[in-house]
Amino acid sequence: MPLPVQDRTAARLAWTRRTLGDPTLTLAPASADASFRSYWRTAHAGQSWIVMDSPPEREDPRPWLAIGARLAAAGLHVPKVAAQDLEQGFLLIEDLGTRLYLAELDNANADRLYGDAMDALLAMQTKVASDDLPPFDRAVLVNGLEVMPKWFLERHLGHTPDCDEWDVLEAAFDVIIHNALAQPRVFVHRDYHSRNLLLTDTDNPGVIDFQGALHGPLTYDLASLLRDAYVAWPRERVEAWVESYRQRLLDAGVIDGKVDPARFRRWFDLTGLHRHVRVLGQFYRLWYRDGKPGYLKDVPQVYRYVIEVARSYPELAAFAALLERHVAGRDLTHVAAA
Repeated sequence: MPLPVQDRTAARLAWTRRTLGDPTLTLAPASADASFRSYWRTAHAGQSWIVMDSPPEREDPRPWLAIGARLAAAGLHVPKVAAQDLEQGFLLIEDLGTRLYLAELDNANADRLYGDAMDALLAMQTKVASDDLPPFDRAVLVNGLEVMPKWFLERHLGHTPDCDEWDVLEAAFDVIIHNALAQPRVFVHRDYHSRNLLLTDTDNPGVIDFQGALHGPLTYDLASLLRDAYVAWPRERVEAWVESYRQRLLDAGVIDGKVDPARFRRWFDLTGLHRHVRVLGQFYRLWYRDGKPGYLKDVPQVYRYVIEVARSYPELAAFAALLERHVAGRDLTHVAAA
């Protein structure tokens, strides 16, 4: 059984003090997380540390450790682990700082910072073994898409799709799933975006929140990065970055010339659409089921991505129209009590 909050708070502080040999240190919240995992910052002997609290019965810390070791071996900048207690679910890890890409990105530095992030992504996709990771297969793809009708259409908008509308949804989902399954399979971080990348003085970027990695579609992390739910760029600029990454993949031999710009952009667009359809449902689930309102402000951007991409492909026009019909100008950030 999980420890009560007060008991876990005391256990976390006691473990940290014992590990660092300092009975006076304190812990302060370092960041929020959509899972049961939490992060806490402390200082000792002039150095800042992060304590990851990962309750084993809810968020097993071992996948984080295993994936982090693979990424570090491939030269990625991930937090080093100084101490661990897997039974309690506490890790003492390197503090990569507070300079999230989300706050640091601007028009002047975006090419450089995204260039660094794409270099790191290429290393993940070419140097990190992933064949033995859980597959990002049809079942995972379907489960991700089905979050949206349940939590966005039904729970939030109060609309249960009829048989004809389910036909539209399923036809769109088939297009999205087929696109994902048609791509080369690589290491997939799953949340490779501006809240999980940190601007660091050396080996930029620092990469975090990688414990859910899968073996999956080539363009999934690229779409997470460049069609970020938390920061948006003009379409022309995004497409230029997408093409620059296609050239990286060509040079690395991951793809060949048969994957031309149009084919690669379709992979990118529809893979991003999968992510945003899922997130559209997930953000409301975090509120209605888990009582976490922090993501609601980002829903309009996610919805815009879904509609803009779906409108761009004739086979998805009915899907876009279905969503637009039921949203009908509603304020997507306004929700009923959880």
